Amino acid sequence: MFPLLIGPVADLLGKVLDRVIPDPALRAQAELELAKADWSVVQAQLAVNAEEAKSESIFVSGWRPFVGWVCGASLAWNFVALPLLNFALVAAGVHLPPLPALAVDTLMPVLLGMLGLGGLRTFEKIQGANKRR
Repeated sequence: MFPLLIGPVADLLGKVLDRVIPDPALRAQAELELAKADWSVVQAQLAVNAEEAKSESIFVSGWRPFVGWVCGASLAWNFVALPLLNFALVAAGVHLPPLPALAVDTLMPVLLGMLGLGGLRTFEKIQGANKRR
C-alpha cells in the first residue's frame, strides 16, 4: 500500500519545494526583466534631461538654478540678514513683532541634495566624463 503513495507524495513535496525554494534560473530571469524595466525608465529620463538642457527658455532649463538661488537666498535670510536686521532694529530702539525665520529643516535636504549632485557633476568633469570619445 505504501508504494502507491510514493508517487503522489513526491509530486506534492516537489510542488511545495518549488514554491519554498524557487529555481535560480527563474529568479535570475525575473531580476533581469526588472533590471531591463528600470534601465528603460532611466533612459527615458536621460532623454528628457537632454531635451531640457537644449532649451534656450529659462522656464525649461532654468529650474535648477532657480532652486539653487531660492536655497541660497533662504540661507542668507536666515543666517545673515535676519540676525543683522534684528540687531539693527533693537539697537535703533524699534519694537516690532519677531521677523519670520524660514523653515531650515525642510530647506536643508533640498540644498544638500543639490550640492551633492553638483559635487558629483564636478567630479565627473574632472574625470573627463563630459568629453566625447
